Amino acid sequence: MSKPVKNMIVAEYQRRFGELDSAVLIDIRGVDANTNNAMRAKLNGKEMRVTIVKNSLAKRVFEGTALDQLSAMLEGPCAMVYGGESAVEIARELVELADGIDALDFKGAIMEGTVFGPDEVVALSKYPTRDEAISQTLQIVLTPAQKLVGSILGPGRKIASLVNAIEEKLEAGEEIKAA
Repeated sequence: MSKPVKNMIVAEYQRRFGELDSAVLIDIRGVDANTNNAMRAKLNGKEMRVTIVKNSLAKRVFEGTALDQLSAMLEGPCAMVYGGESAVEIARELVELADGIDALDFKGAIMEGTVFGPDEVVALSKYPTRDEAISQTLQIVLTPAQKLVGSILGPGRKIASLVNAIEEKLEAGEEIKAA
């Protein structure tokens, strides 16, 4: 490959991967063209991209970036899956797709500086996404307040219920007896 072509590829990699901090590396060797196209279309529908990378050029681009730790996993044919909301979302989609595609293998992943090996990508797919983590945290924070409000309002509801029962009896003309 000529030097100008390599420079063009490096420039394209920098454009695509320069701002990324999360991605999943896969090996799609052995995946037939129709399955590959279907996989890419499904991922593209969720704003995820698949790019086959030339390892030596990708290592050059990753150097000094958030993806630098992925360089050690760039061995043999590699495709990088990126985009979506997070690496968790990508891993979930790929794990789901891997059930139907035997030739799809995981090489690893990186999410905000944390590296996941080939066996850990399935575990990554079970992590909560950012939105799920925020909602879980809010639920944890709000639960004590909800219990406090329930404790405070509980006796008031009982009193209001008794007053309402007395009012209904008085309107019906019944006599109220003290217990």
